[in-house]
Amino acid sequence: MKDVIAVIMAGGRGERLRPLTEDRCKPAVPFGGIYRLIDLPLSNCVNSGIYKILVFPQYKSQSLVEHLEDGWSHLFARPFGHYMRIVAPQQQLGERWYMGTADSVRQNIWLIQRERPEHVLILSGDHVYKMDYASFRTYHDEKKADITIGLFEVPRESGREFGIAQVDEDFRIIDFEEKPSDPKPIPDDPEYALASMGVYIFKFSVLEKLLLESDAEDFGKHIIPEAIKRFRVYAYPYRRMNIIRDYVYQVDPADGTRRLVLSNKTRDSVYWRDVGTLDAYWNANMDLTGIDPFFNLYGHLWPIRTFYKPYPPVKFVFSERHQFPQRLGAAFDSIVSPGCIISGGIVRSSVLGYNVFVHSYAEVDESVILDNVEVGRHCRIKKAIIDKDNKIPPGTHIGINPSEDRERFYVTHRGIVVVPRGYFC
Repeated sequence: MKDVIAVIMAGGRGERLRPLTEDRCKPAVPFGGIYRLIDLPLSNCVNSGIYKILVFPQYKSQSLVEHLEDGWSHLFARPFGHYMRIVAPQQQLGERWYMGTADSVRQNIWLIQRERPEHVLILSGDHVYKMDYASFRTYHDEKKADITIGLFEVPRESGREFGIAQVDEDFRIIDFEEKPSDPKPIPDDPEYALASMGVYIFKFSVLEKLLLESDAEDFGKHIIPEAIKRFRVYAYPYRRMNIIRDYVYQVDPADGTRRLVLSNKTRDSVYWRDVGTLDAYWNANMDLTGIDPFFNLYGHLWPIRTFYKPYPPVKFVFSERHQFPQRLGAAFDSIVSPGCIISGGIVRSSVLGYNVFVHSYAEVDESVILDNVEVGRHCRIKKAIIDKDNKIPPGTHIGINPSEDRERFYVTHRGIVVVPRGYFC
């Protein structure tokens, strides 16, 4: 993979993730307690042996830049030609800012030209998945492709949110439409469509030609449909081809004991989620909880890296059930990050970020609580997303009465209540 440069598109406004993107860009949104969304593609790069990475931010990028500088810069050995460069918008072509994903690469193509790589990997900075880009590149070479696109099966009704591809029997892409009103189904499965994962690998010579011969602004809307007419563009069937090897627990049916075994294809190999909406973001976090999570953060061979804040260990206090039956500090089927104190409250099926304090008699169920939140006594929180820096008053109910919640907060189609940053000060 030494002849591959990865470009991570980190400029999304994330309008559908408001209020979480009110003062941060989409790739900087916290995820899984201690991570940011951009940690997923970055970890995939490093785990795949890619150590030349360009990150293209644009909107509200300060927290993203600080996170990358604090947590990622030290991983790259400059004497060996390794780097992760944060490339701020510079109006390299005229006086315009980035007009789209393709335009952002065009405006900075000189950074790639001076390296003259064989291939360029284009990635979204805000999807949740594990992917071996080395296997992706091998497939690309075997097909003698000029461009290869990762595809994932989605229900047709969801296809309006993605680029939708049609392929022939050899998986060559013969049609591509960005966010169609009527997504074309998979020929042998009319309930599903083939959606672009936002993962592309280009021969650099082809990418250069496509970008410099036109003013196309976006990969999905313009570059890929044009490339299909002129070049060999192939689909990578992610669920079938992607392999993540890691240690997983297996239960012996004879005595019920668990042991770690090396799996040739973990459950993570077929997981991909675009967290473009608040409901999808909540779902992705819920997928981390439970004894056998859909997406596992605890792999030994495919670790997810991030910047680790220096908070103290988690603490659970009060177990006076004989005196106070409801005063029990405990968390079940949950992720609880460093600095948290569960002081006589109960947390179930939730994800807690750094430095969350849950007071006595409080209950938190199926919720995502970001950093520096205090949950007061007797609070009840259910199916909610609580952004940072909130001090929730004692006795507050969130996610219990939908009509009351809609008067104060944004409530999603699925009924997830979203509390903005600093709403309770």
